[in-house]
Amino acid sequence: MKSIVYELRTGALALACTLLIHSSQSAEKPLQIYILAGQSNMEGHAKIETFDHIGLDPKTAPLLAEMRGKDGKPTICEDVWISYYKGLKGGEADGHGQLTAGYGSRRDVLVSGGKIGPEFTFGIYAQKAADGPVLIIKTAWGGKSIHTDFRPPSVGPYEFTEAQLARFKDQGKDLAQVKADKVAATGLYYRLMLGHVERVLADIKRVYPDYDPQAGYELAGFVWFQGWNDMVDSGTYPNRGEPGGYQQYTEVLTHFIRDVRSDLKAPSLPFVIGVMGVDGPVDETTEPRYRVQRQEFRNAMAAPASMPEFKGNVSAVLTENFWDQDLGDLAERWNKVRGKARSLGNDTSLSKEQRDEALEAYTAEIYTPDELKRLKSGTSNAAYHYLGSAKIMAQIGKAFAEAITDLQ
Repeated sequence: MKSIVYELRTGALALACTLLIHSSQSAEKPLQIYILAGQSNMEGHAKIETFDHIGLDPKTAPLLAEMRGKDGKPTICEDVWISYYKGLKGGEADGHGQLTAGYGSRRDVLVSGGKIGPEFTFGIYAQKAADGPVLIIKTAWGGKSIHTDFRPPSVGPYEFTEAQLARFKDQGKDLAQVKADKVAATGLYYRLMLGHVERVLADIKRVYPDYDPQAGYELAGFVWFQGWNDMVDSGTYPNRGEPGGYQQYTEVLTHFIRDVRSDLKAPSLPFVIGVMGVDGPVDETTEPRYRVQRQEFRNAMAAPASMPEFKGNVSAVLTENFWDQDLGDLAERWNKVRGKARSLGNDTSLSKEQRDEALEAYTAEIYTPDELKRLKSGTSNAAYHYLGSAKIMAQIGKAFAEAITDLQ
């Protein structure tokens, strides 16, 4: 992806023609830097092998064309660079380079995991809007909460409820140790996140070799995609099945937005909230016990975007809108196959060959050949984390980029 800019100057002696290659930063435009942070869904667990499924839907086929080159391989973005950091055990090491597929969840941050998260299509579409070089700083860890792990400084310490303390006591736990452990864990990943952002900003050329210090950089946006660990935490949110049960999440998130902006010295930093949307929109098909809980949590996540304080610079993206219901239904049916496999596995009267034949026959009762093909081509990661679907994850990343652009 190259562009040529001709600068024509009329002079008494000469006509100058300057050629600019897009892989080198233009001195007239600051580098656009975006921060992506959150937990496992921000890490991303959609395998590259699920890309083909994107092309089966005419609505998303154009998206696949952006994600792949003419050679059929994942696009390598010449104008988008990324630093992916996942902290503690790897020290300060990060995986970095030109953005392409493979910067999703990684066991070793230095080695491609063959997966994508929102970062891939986010970078593609953010660069289109910026029409210049882009740098993504991604920090994400699975299984982390905002009430503790990402807890921002200004909200104050985590306070256990009396019910929580009573439960710990009944379990025979040392309350002093429980409290000390909570203090040590509180805000740890908030600090790791900001620490890495600061390291990258202090030496941008390490990640983006063509960075032009004279042109400088601009912190262009922050995307927050987290929520699962808070949504399922009945201790921190004892009234989570009732209206207003997740009000504390809203309060902590508002502090998070303020603190991130303050710590990065970017008071109007565009901020996008990726609202948890696993299993799609809440409607009559949602299990009754989950309806209120899920909707209340989504409302609490999205709430800061409606506050006067954040008008015009905070936006909420409802990721439920990108859920693939057909694929979700197919994945749900696979639970029956798993159950049958367990049952057959306990039947010692059958040989392995007989068990395999019986399972194959049962699977044929549950799925047509076409349904089974769609399931296998569209899902990965045991259908967890948005079904491990690149189709879902790619649409989410694109929506995040569009939301950031609208705020800008």
